[in-house]
Amino acid sequence: MTEDPEFIALTTLLIRIPAIKGRIGTGRDDGAWWTKFVIDISDPLAWRVIQELGHVLNYLSLTERLPTVFIPVSPPPYLNGGPADFLSWVIECRDRRFSPKSLADCLAGRLPNPIDDRSTWSIDE
Repeated sequence: MTEDPEFIALTTLLIRIPAIKGRIGTGRDDGAWWTKFVIDISDPLAWRVIQELGHVLNYLSLTERLPTVFIPVSPPPYLNGGPADFLSWVIECRDRRFSPKSLADCLAGRLPNPIDDRSTWSIDE
C-alpha cells in the first residue's frame, strides 16, 4: 500500500520522536483524517512523549487550540493482552481544512528541538 503523499511530512516527523516505533498508519474518513502509531511504553521517555503530544494536540491553549485529538486506542485487553503489545495512539482531525502537513509544521515548531535528540525530551523532575 502506498502512503498518501499528504501524510509524508507528518509520518516522517512522528517516526523521529523518541519512543514512537514501528509502522505509522494513516487514513481518511468522511473528510476527517487520522494517524495511528505505537509508543514503546518501556522507553524511559514514553510518558514524556505522551505528555508533550497530549499538550500540543489536545490543549495547546485556550485561544490556540488545534482541531485535533490525541487518544489511546486498544482492542479488548481481556481478549488480546496488555498495553506493551496492544495499546496504540491515534491523532484525529475532523477539520478538512487542517492538513496533516499543517500539523507536522505545528508539531515541529512546538515539540522539543531537535525532535530526534533524546536529551531535548528530558526534564529534571
